[in-house]
Amino acid sequence: MKLKGITDVFFDLDHTLWDFDKNSALTFEKIFDIHNVGVVLDDFLTVYEPINLNYWKLYREEKIDKAALRYGRLKNTFDAIDYFVEDRLINRLSEDYITHLPSNNYLFDGTIEILNYLKPKYRLHIITNGFHEVQHGKLQNSNIDIFFETVTNSEMVGVKKPNPIIFEQALNLANTTVNSSVMVGDNWEADIQGAINIGLDAICFNVHGTKLDKNIKQITNLLDLKLYL
Repeated sequence: MKLKGITDVFFDLDHTLWDFDKNSALTFEKIFDIHNVGVVLDDFLTVYEPINLNYWKLYREEKIDKAALRYGRLKNTFDAIDYFVEDRLINRLSEDYITHLPSNNYLFDGTIEILNYLKPKYRLHIITNGFHEVQHGKLQNSNIDIFFETVTNSEMVGVKKPNPIIFEQALNLANTTVNSSVMVGDNWEADIQGAINIGLDAICFNVHGTKLDKNIKQITNLLDLKLYL
């Protein structure tokens, strides 16, 4: 069912347009090779990914800062797989990960096609909790920065999704309103509930098939946005 009266579409970046898991895996493969870290990559990632998600949840909730996130997610993972790494190397790996991550540019299937479809009809924007310097590189290197009129980043606002302030700031920056906008994102808490809490309509990119309330608009492929927009 097509949404009516929409002029502006806000997207999350990681896990929605930019294939974070694939790009992250390639980055770890590269930096482990550089520093001769002798772990089995798949074993590392299996443990790391849920730890990383939990650290991002703590970060969203303002319980840890950026430095604690970057260090802790690696430290906890190495400890969990019983592979000793000195703190000095963990800090270096953390820095190199941030440096090399934006150089990988895999997008979810249909990203370019759906952005080309939407661009003539709507003004497109990004709202992201990711770090400013990293997100800018991701958008540029994957050649999708040209589609977006504004990018609202949690570091520039000082709060993170689902805090209503970041959504309000994004709307103000785009010079639009909740009634004429929609949010598209993968994370239930940060993107969908955060948007709904301020009266902003939302579409969940439910790529993992999580069971959601039947009243929540959802898609499993980005091209399915054509059903709504």
